[in-house]
Amino acid sequence: MITLLIADDHPLYRDALRGALNAHMDEVEILEASDMGQAIEQLQQNKDIDLLLLDLHMPGSQDLFGLIHIRKTFPDLPVAVVSGSEDKNIISKVIDIGALGFVPKTTNAADIAKAIQSMLEGEVWLPENFSGDVTEDPEFAELADKIATLTPAQYKVLCMLRDGLLNKQIGYSLGIAEKTVKTHITSIFKKLDISNRTQAVIIATQLQLEAPSGE
Repeated sequence: MITLLIADDHPLYRDALRGALNAHMDEVEILEASDMGQAIEQLQQNKDIDLLLLDLHMPGSQDLFGLIHIRKTFPDLPVAVVSGSEDKNIISKVIDIGALGFVPKTTNAADIAKAIQSMLEGEVWLPENFSGDVTEDPEFAELADKIATLTPAQYKVLCMLRDGLLNKQIGYSLGIAEKTVKTHITSIFKKLDISNRTQAVIIATQLQLEAPSGE
């Protein structure tokens, strides 16, 4: 029995994917999550999940941090990104982070089933029209390792620095004291080996996702 976790905030897509996989795969158990919190909870409670199908734009994912956090927390879990976006730069980044594949939501049911079988065998799967254009970026992979050391709260602060918020504004938005914000920023700079806000903005921008068309 193969156990899959579909983590996507669109119930219609989850239903469609569930139906497609049941039609093309034998002996498959499918679990679902609608946000990052539910996905983490499912992964903690079900140690026998064979593959996570993760939507990058799911609530709580926070750009690429959700994938980075899952790869850090569950390093032995195979993860496939399923997305409505087909940006080649993002595809390269998710592979650098450690995803085993990138499956556009436009992929037909039979090909999704083949992709899952391939990834369950440990192979990286990409759509044929993208495989030749995805290149490794060691520098980004190294950056992802540093980002993985941040806590979710620290990553929120990093994103707010990217958006140009002052410490007082960050504290108000997160409901924490300005002194706590300063402590987070000090930790962020140390973990990312940087010394100022400009460098933090550059790093956070590299992890930012654009919403796919239609969402």
